Amino acid sequence: MYTKIFKQLGLIAVSGLLMTSCVKEEDLVQVNPNEQSEESFWETDEDALKGVNAIYSSMMIDGTYMRSTQMLLDLKDDGTRSNSPWAAMANVGKFNSSIADEAIYGWTYRDFYQGIFRANQVFDNIEGIEFEDGALKNRILGQAHFLRGLYMFHMVNFFRNVPVPLSNETLVHEQKTQEEGWAQVIADLQAAADLLPVSYDNVSGPDQGDTGRATRGAALAYLGKAQLFNQDFSAARDTFKQVIDLGIYALVPNYADNFTTANENNSESIFEIQFSRDAGGVDLSWGSVPVASWSRTTARAITYAPRNFGWTDAQPTWALFNDFMSERTVDDEQDPRLNVTIAWNDPDGYQLYGHEFSEFYAANEADLNDLFINKYQNSDGSRADEYDWRSGINERLMRYADVLLMYAETLNETGATGEAYTYIQMVRDRVNLPNLQDVKPGMSQAEMRDQIAHERFLEFALEGHRFDDIRRWGWLEDPTKLAWLQSRDAEFDTYVAGREYFPIPQSEVDNNPGMEQNPGY
Repeated sequence: MYTKIFKQLGLIAVSGLLMTSCVKEEDLVQVNPNEQSEESFWETDEDALKGVNAIYSSMMIDGTYMRSTQMLLDLKDDGTRSNSPWAAMANVGKFNSSIADEAIYGWTYRDFYQGIFRANQVFDNIEGIEFEDGALKNRILGQAHFLRGLYMFHMVNFFRNVPVPLSNETLVHEQKTQEEGWAQVIADLQAAADLLPVSYDNVSGPDQGDTGRATRGAALAYLGKAQLFNQDFSAARDTFKQVIDLGIYALVPNYADNFTTANENNSESIFEIQFSRDAGGVDLSWGSVPVASWSRTTARAITYAPRNFGWTDAQPTWALFNDFMSERTVDDEQDPRLNVTIAWNDPDGYQLYGHEFSEFYAANEADLNDLFINKYQNSDGSRADEYDWRSGINERLMRYADVLLMYAETLNETGATGEAYTYIQMVRDRVNLPNLQDVKPGMSQAEMRDQIAHERFLEFALEGHRFDDIRRWGWLEDPTKLAWLQSRDAEFDTYVAGREYFPIPQSEVDNNPGMEQNPGY
């Protein structure tokens, strides 16, 4: 990875009376004691904690989870479409991102490496600190491993073959294979799981009681996910079981509580990003060097918001809507996840930002009969719209429901299809769907695979999981599955092999010797 590091140095004036032969060049360049540098910063436990806090802040800028990462994860799947006038965004779902325009995907590449750089600063400097609290040191190291592993997870998942920097001692890092990238992700997440506490409630130190820090459960959940993505089903099964056996996570009764400010950091949340309208300033966090005036909010809401409440750069597909309508609850009602996920002209009424959907869009037949995104919107009437760009809703990156369904998948893949029913039904019970054992008893392994795909599609719509699932299941290489996807979402008509990954930013290819562009670009 090509990285520029700017260090501020002070020049000390030297009297003209001194003979130049008596002055060495290094005497002319000295560190300004009034300006903090990387060399002078890492001295105390508190400095190390600030260092790991800086890694977290990389989650809140435009290239990561302020906005761009959600779009890159969501727009390629069969549940989402984009009619955005911004070509860089609309082209994501059409598998047509251009190497001539690095907008969005290039920002993501840049900003996740910023987070990796910050994690490596911790690793490069922490051993030089004499800690008063060894347990705190372990927690800091565990968080640095977790965050570097999480950021690298995204890099290998988005860009395939990428550099895997483990230190900042050199500025240029060679491109690695995807297998090497995954190996480092797994190593970091395993190290994190070994070092992190189950919670911060009972630790002693300045991080006591902190909400939002990475935990053992978060590290194990992502470790299992990385193992699953590499088709190491037995290892993933055992890892997910460790998360379940912690006994501290449970599904919240109300599905909607996972996507609002009202019930953040709930029992279902394993790891989430702590956005807030009450923290920081009001300037948007577009990137570069952070400043105190930056907001700690997300632009997901305005980007995805329904027409006239935001930009409507993404919308649900009718395939997603129809899948929600394909099964009724035990009380013969529609799946309650539908209206949490999709805003539409529901005959039973639909409230949106204090307006009745049918009345608000009455003058525009196209919008009246269209579908819009409601998940992660401030649409409960407390806000008039999303045009200030500043949503405070926490992004739930890992939910317990995901662990349950991934565990069910590993059970199915390791020959325990019958046992998978139990964990799928836990997720179905929350939304009052019929017992799967009754409606689809004795499924084969292949049938269970398709059922799990259906369950995941509805449970995690617009949460950045579906396209990752499509790719890892090999559907893009299966002509029958690809044709099915094309019938559900016309954006798949423009898919060509290799475009399941984004291009390496051309600036990176140009500046890093030996870097090769991804196939298909």
